[in-house]
Amino acid sequence: MEPGTRRPPGADDYLDALDGMRAVAALTVLLYHVAIESGEALKDTYLGALLSRGDIGVPIFFTLSGLLLYRPFAVAAITGGPGQSVRTYLRKRALRILPAYWLVVVVAMFAWSRDHVTDVGTWLYLLLLGQNYNPDPWWFGLGPKGLAQMWSLSVEMSFYLALPVIAAVLGRYARRAGPAPGARARRLLRGLAAMAAISYAWAVFSFVPFYQPHLNLWLPRSLAYFAGGMALAVLIVWARAEPEGPASRTARAVTASWGSCWSVAAIAFGFAASPVTGVRFLGVENLWTGLFELALYGIVAVALVAPVALSAPDDTPLNRFLSGRIMRYLGKISYGVFLWQFVVLFLWYEMTDQEPWTGNFPVNLVAVTFFTVVLADLTYRFVEEPARRLGSRRRLPRAPV
Repeated sequence: MEPGTRRPPGADDYLDALDGMRAVAALTVLLYHVAIESGEALKDTYLGALLSRGDIGVPIFFTLSGLLLYRPFAVAAITGGPGQSVRTYLRKRALRILPAYWLVVVVAMFAWSRDHVTDVGTWLYLLLLGQNYNPDPWWFGLGPKGLAQMWSLSVEMSFYLALPVIAAVLGRYARRAGPAPGARARRLLRGLAAMAAISYAWAVFSFVPFYQPHLNLWLPRSLAYFAGGMALAVLIVWARAEPEGPASRTARAVTASWGSCWSVAAIAFGFAASPVTGVRFLGVENLWTGLFELALYGIVAVALVAPVALSAPDDTPLNRFLSGRIMRYLGKISYGVFLWQFVVLFLWYEMTDQEPWTGNFPVNLVAVTFFTVVLADLTYRFVEEPARRLGSRRRLPRAPV
């Protein structure tokens, strides 16, 4: 059977290739952090410029979250099926995210921030993922040592809490179009376009009348990335509801041109690695560089995820690679890879008596990756999976996220 001739995945289908896509995002973020610490990303070379934009893994994570978490809500909005229990949804999200995260917070705090372990306020901010909203933190940068990457998890948690409300508003708007799935789906896409526009308006607000960098860590700044994934969820549900409709044709076209999609992502990423998105590691430089980064990162994330999400399993060489045993395994432990990487990185530098920005990038990358994967595997087996099973009232074959 030729690629693109099979039906797109159903709303409840589990795609192993999305595990592989999650692995790509997690390993990209790890590569980025090791490249920064070793100084490789600071070099005035094109490779250094590419490595310095490895934070693209975060928008990919956000896009995947929007896709996977909004699918049940999209089914209810488009087909009129039963809605998802908000209480069950929030319980599963909490048990999926918090136990492993709390473990890493405790380890990092006692390893490097013992002066603050008796501070109840610090624990509340960190354990409840509210650090992005702390108006006067004692730490420098994005978080306490070993926990700086958790700013994006704080954004994720904000999205988890906001999603039921967002889905209710979008669903009500869609149902006003009548019972036709296509009409409802089109309304959802318009609503998601408006949601994405909030990110650009927020970027302007963060600079006008003066620059407020902390606003870049709040959910509205990243809504465009989540909206991209949610739009893919709408297309999946719409394509199943109307197998010969425009969404189904779009899904087949995207699947058949997966190479072109990833080429678009590569070109957009190349532009993002140029000065158009600002000076490396200085944060968002000005309004225009911030807007360019928002647009280019969004293009990269959607162009990478779309041909994976819209195709049937094993439909393309890309899906077969991402759903292979190694990529599936790395995808399953990817949350632990994200959580542990800074702890492992700093411990490795202390054990080897290395100073930051002193090179040795390849060796450090191999060592940090190895030990991070080991810890991620243990965390998956003994923390994440038991917590996930606890969150299910009945035994499920596999959790979609």
